[in-house]
Amino acid sequence: MTEYVITYFGGNPPASVEEGAQNMQEYRQWMNSLGESAVSPANPLKNTQTIASNGVCDKGSATQMSGFTIIKAATMDDAMSIAQACPFLKTGGTLEVGELMVMSG
Repeated sequence: MTEYVITYFGGNPPASVEEGAQNMQEYRQWMNSLGESAVSPANPLKNTQTIASNGVCDKGSATQMSGFTIIKAATMDDAMSIAQACPFLKTGGTLEVGELMVMSG
């Protein structure tokens, strides 16, 4: 099985406490449905800072990346199917899926 990274971008904050609780419940159900394919299921980011190529540091994200999940899947199509079921998409966010490359030492 190959490892894939599902990267989260954007997403709208919940309009109410109840909506936030519903979103979290759906996300937990999705994570539980991953079973053994979940390598690292929930990795939200906060307090992001960006370093430009000239070394200048700025607060915030240049890409609005808000987190990532690492999964195992047989193929990219399988990884995409898993990502398409993620309830994060209902919050107005987008997902990118990429194959995690293993670098030899």
